[in-house]
Amino acid sequence: MITIRDIKAFCTAPDRIPLVVVKVETSEPGLYGLGCATYTQRFLTVKDCVENYMKPLLVGKDVSRIEDIWQMANVSPYWRNGPILNNALSGVDEALWDIKGKMANMPLYDLLGGKVREAAAVYRHAGAISTTNPKYGKLVTFDELDEQIDKYLAEGVRYIRIQYGRYGGVHALDDVKPEGACEGVYYDPRRYMRETVQTIAHVREKYGDELELLHDVHERLEAIDAVRLAKELEPYNLFYLEDLLAPEQVDWFRNIRSQTTTAIAMGELFNNPNEWMTLIKERLIDFIRVHISQIGGLTPARKLQILCENFSVRTAWHGPGDVSPIGHAVNVHLDLASWNFGIQEWAGFGEGCKEVFPGCPELRNGYVYLNDKPGIGVDFDEKAAEKYPCSTNLPTWTNARRPDGTLARP
Repeated sequence: MITIRDIKAFCTAPDRIPLVVVKVETSEPGLYGLGCATYTQRFLTVKDCVENYMKPLLVGKDVSRIEDIWQMANVSPYWRNGPILNNALSGVDEALWDIKGKMANMPLYDLLGGKVREAAAVYRHAGAISTTNPKYGKLVTFDELDEQIDKYLAEGVRYIRIQYGRYGGVHALDDVKPEGACEGVYYDPRRYMRETVQTIAHVREKYGDELELLHDVHERLEAIDAVRLAKELEPYNLFYLEDLLAPEQVDWFRNIRSQTTTAIAMGELFNNPNEWMTLIKERLIDFIRVHISQIGGLTPARKLQILCENFSVRTAWHGPGDVSPIGHAVNVHLDLASWNFGIQEWAGFGEGCKEVFPGCPELRNGYVYLNDKPGIGVDFDEKAAEKYPCSTNLPTWTNARRPDGTLARP
């Protein structure tokens, strides 16, 4: 029997975004597994959970018992399904799957039933904010947006997320704020709605119907305004409209489904199965978009993928810069083995990430490809990771405010 000998957590930021990697070492010399536990906004808390709670619980356990270990670690703290525990659990869970693949001498997708496609189609991000203004940044012009789109098209990308303003909003003018209003990143929801529709109309008119368009609202609208935006975007035939409502407002998806045929993707903020069950079983969404480490790793994600398949919901796993290359590879292993795959978000890797994580997935002609190494296929260079320490500065975009100074959901 091969057992868990040690569990370590590493924090590194090779592309200036904090990432958390879990390494599970075994009683078999040289055999270890790696998993993604990245919760960028609270990375130190996840590291503490892995080293001070997961490690004492799991050292000595049989590495082959992935399901049993997941269930035990999930209920060990009594309260469960929170982002800290789920990310820590994900790091261990994915590392155990990595070990399983190495022991079987198989890539992870073979353990999941084998490929149903050779590579995963991706979408890239275009628009949002340029960085010419040192205080807030500057909204891109249509010409700048077109340049980004042309660059992606030249690289073979056929799915593009179009944003006007950062994370579902545009910056309000300083003179709109009341006197004494709190500092923060201000945006105007009504202006955002108008200019988003205008921007997507421009892109559709210029590039035609062959280019697949997506848009992320990032939960920043009141529910009735979200319904209206979905209806106003219907003529432009989006591939999907993402995170239209906050998780607290999921009952409103019934209204959206009854009012428009715009395809809906949801789930980036989900932690708990109760958040997605109704949306899936009532077919109120078209794509599930969870952050896999946020729900506890590969074990629950595979179950979620199969649940979605039975209700004609496709996968679109969260894939921004705050997922490690290990986590991105797990996304793609699932993409290759899932019949109901929809699309994969793709942020790309800088040179620092490629140095720290040998074996990163590769983007070619609009598709992301894995290597055929056993397990997840991505390694971790601990020495190189030390060159890229994480900043503990808190994010500002999660504290956006409306024109009158009211705090808004991110």
